[in-house]
Amino acid sequence: MYNADSTRPVIQTRGVTRNLPLGSTVVHALRGVDMDIFAGELVGIIGPSGSGKSTLLGLIGGLDRPSSGEIAIDGVNISRMGEDQLTEIRNEKIGFIFQFFNLIPTLTALENVMLPIQFARKKSFKPEQRARELLKSLGLGDRLKHRPAELSGGQQQRVAIARALANNPPLLLCDEPTGNLDQEAGALVLQTLRDIRAQNGTTVVIVTHDPNLANQADRVMTLVDGRIVNGHQGQQSPVMNAYPL
Repeated sequence: MYNADSTRPVIQTRGVTRNLPLGSTVVHALRGVDMDIFAGELVGIIGPSGSGKSTLLGLIGGLDRPSSGEIAIDGVNISRMGEDQLTEIRNEKIGFIFQFFNLIPTLTALENVMLPIQFARKKSFKPEQRARELLKSLGLGDRLKHRPAELSGGQQQRVAIARALANNPPLLLCDEPTGNLDQEAGALVLQTLRDIRAQNGTTVVIVTHDPNLANQADRVMTLVDGRIVNGHQGQQSPVMNAYPL
């Protein structure tokens, strides 16, 4: 069992804002977000639709850039990185899991998981061997040659989890990972994420509108109108103390 490390932040944000033009107006999607998420934590970020949750996750993942403020991932400030550097960070340090899986429909499960390894600058794994091992560990050893349309929703999400883990990133970012699944499949995905954290010390961040899902985390942060309005302990482990950027 891996215990969260309150001395090593994997995610730090300071004064992060994101302003989005909408016609003749500007939408203030994020309004000065400060937070620290530590190595080995499982954190839920909750809030109503339009609160800025997915915007924040995109900024943390280097898919977008803040209008102002600083973001550090595993000790590296990504706020002003060039696109080539961000691509490297995303491929080697961050795994993404989305509500609608985002698998490539023409590729098999095995090929989908191999893809990020093939694109990695540092080839830490043999692509096919690593993909087979991950899929087998997630109960999909008999689905290696199946394409997404031949898999159930829960199976597709487990392929997506395997793909996110392909390069053994220290951070998993999950945007409504159970939102497109039935209750049983969703519970299995959540347990899989817990197991990954426990076995590997992976930091897991889950963005959701479902308070019951968020409360399965170590900590829960509530985002309202682009601001974190409170944080509380989830049902899994002690609250962590903030660590200054």
